Parts: sequence; structure tokens; C-alpha cells
Amino acid sequence: MTRSAPAASVGTVDVTHLAGPLDGGGNVVAHGIIYGIPYLRLAGGSNAVVLDPQGGDIGLIAVCDRDCSSARANAGAAAPGSLRKHDMSDSVYTSTILRAAPQQYVAFSASDIDIVSPAQNRLAAPTIVLQAENGIGLTAGSQITDSAPEIELDGAITQGEGPQRGEAKMAGPLTVQQDVTAVGTSLHDHTHRDSADGVTSPAL
Repeated sequence: MTRSAPAASVGTVDVTHLAGPLDGGGNVVAHGIIYGIPYLRLAGGSNAVVLDPQGGDIGLIAVCDRDCSSARANAGAAAPGSLRKHDMSDSVYTSTILRAAPQQYVAFSASDIDIVSPAQNRLAAPTIVLQAENGIGLTAGSQITDSAPEIELDGAITQGEGPQRGEAKMAGPLTVQQDVTAVGTSLHDHTHRDSADGVTSPAL
């Protein structure tokens, strides 16, 4: 199967007809492979939900009533490329219907929405707004940082703002149950020299 990159235009898939026709003796006649048919993407203008089919998917195709090769090539109105009608070469893969349990998904229920991935979820935009009437919770297995992991974007390696790059700003107040360390110095336990060349006590 050939397919496009996530942010590229729609690609094509090669499909095999699973429910082959029967001959006069009731024997199944294998149809063979249908090559290079486009697949459906939920899209409007420059917006799209990118959920392209994967190898091994079982789904539905819709067969056009005319040769649509010219319309596909021109991405617009065009005369049929030939006189063929209802030919499986003029199919569109519409959706996947049979597949094993998903490993990453968006699930809608009556009470909430789950966005789950076994690897990483990434939001990318000039401005990201999180708004909640009650609260926003962050839970991490080991640590929570204010620096996004290194990623490649438009051919360049970049990181999120935070201690590894850029500044992190907060309006406060900020309450920390334990100590805070900046450039190797403890905020709670550090001392200063006073005017008499003595040493001040640590913060209480």
C-alpha cells in the first residue's frame, strides 16, 4: 500500500476484493488487486482529520458509475477518460470497518472524551489555550517539566520553552511544598554574606 505523509494530500491504496463473484458452478472467482485508488479523508477547505488507512485494514469501497480518472488527474470537472461504467478501477476506499482493538484513539462517551496514545500526544499551534471551569490536572509517572521533548518541525530541531530553552514565566503566587534549586543553589537553604563579612542563617 502506498500512502501520503500525514500533512500531505490524500494518497492511494491497493485493495483486494474479499467477496469474489461466483461462476456458473458456484465457485469463487478471485478478483485480483485494484491498484492506486484514492481513499476518503474527512476534510473541508484546508482542514482535515488525518486518519489514513493502514496495510491490512478491511473496509468498504464505493465504485463510481463513470471513468473518473480524468477528474482525479485534474482535481476538477472533466470528461470521462473512457466509456467504461461501474468499473472497480474507478473506486474510492471510503472507510475501515474491521480491525483489531486500537492502540491509539479518540473515544467519545456520554461523560468524557479520551485521547490516548502509547507514545506521545503533541499539540502544535502559535497559541494554545486550556480552559476549564473547575480545574486542570497534570499527572506524570516520573516527572513534570516545562520543556517539551526535542522534535523535528519543518526540517529543524526545536524544543519547547523552559529550562532547556527560552524563559518560563508565571504570574503567581507559586506555592512549593519542597525546595527550589536554581543554577545549583537552594532557594531555602542557601546563605549570604552580610555587611560584617558574616554568614546569614538559611531561610526559615
